[in-house]
Amino acid sequence: MSDQRSATPINDDQTDAFAEAVFDRARQGDDAMLARLLDSGLPANLRNHKGDTLLMLASYHGHVEAVRVLLEHGADPMIANDNGQLPLAGAAFKGDLAMVRLLVERGVAVDSAGADGRTALMMAAMFNRSAIVEYLLGQGADPQRQDARGISALGAAQAMGANDTAAQLKALAG
Repeated sequence: MSDQRSATPINDDQTDAFAEAVFDRARQGDDAMLARLLDSGLPANLRNHKGDTLLMLASYHGHVEAVRVLLEHGADPMIANDNGQLPLAGAAFKGDLAMVRLLVERGVAVDSAGADGRTALMMAAMFNRSAIVEYLLGQGADPQRQDARGISALGAAQAMGANDTAAQLKALAG
C-alpha cells in the first residue's frame, strides 16, 4: 500500500467551470480570493473567450483593490481584449476616475491606444467625462492625437454631442 495519492483528472467541463468562477471573482472585485489564486500559480494574464483578462474585467467593473492585486502579481495592463479595448480606455468610458488614476500611476502610458487607435482621452471626451479629460490632459495626454479614422478627442466629443468635453478641448486649441 502506498502513501501517495493518485491524481484526479479534471475534465474540460470542470476546467471551464473553474475558469468562469475565477473570471467572476474579477468581475466582483474579490481581491482576497484573486490574491490567493495568483499566489498559488494562477496566471495573472488569464483570458476568457472574449479575450478579456482578469485585469480588464476588474477594472471595467470598478474594483480598484482587485486591480492593485492583479498589477502586483504581474498583470499586463496593455493586453487588449478581442475588441481591441484596453483597461485604461474602458475605465475612461465608464467614467471611473479612480481607476484611470490607478492605471496611470502604475505606469500605463496616458496615450496608450487599442487597435482602433482610440485613447482614454478620446473615450472620456466622447462620453462627456470632464474630470477624466482634465486629469488625462494634466498627465500629458495629447489632445491632437487621432484614432485610426483620423478623429481627435475633440472630434469624438463633437460627434457624440458631448458639449462639456468639447468645450474643454476647444479651449486648449484656442
